[in-house]
Amino acid sequence: MFERLFPRRKPDPKPLPQPDAQLALGALLVRIALADKEYRASEVGQIDRILSSTFNLKPLDAAKLRATCEALERHAPGTPEFARILRDEVAYAERKNLADAMWSIALADGKIAEGEENMLQDIEVALGLTDEDIAAARDAAVNNK
Repeated sequence: MFERLFPRRKPDPKPLPQPDAQLALGALLVRIALADKEYRASEVGQIDRILSSTFNLKPLDAAKLRATCEALERHAPGTPEFARILRDEVAYAERKNLADAMWSIALADGKIAEGEENMLQDIEVALGLTDEDIAAARDAAVNNK
């Protein structure tokens, strides 16, 4: 009876952190993995490996970061905002390396879906990469798969 009169409120969800370069990269990696509407274990593992190597994290810390990035990807700003954070905080040469890492997410399940390729191209343009560097990243990824 008291439950109907005084229903329990769900606790407020924990607020999402403000995106920084780590979170922006992780959210973009998750976004690429989700672009084909499938989120496979191979993609999750590849995201964790990229986060671990890029930010020198232990595997568990990389998995925790990815989990935060998954929530951020669902509820936070769009791709251009994440790309702007990386463009502002990461040198061009490193952004080129990030493009290669992003291609590895698209290839983690053994195929590149059209949605993934389109998402990658949008991100690469938003990162401020040149057409030549975008083409080189795609060619390297496709030829090394």
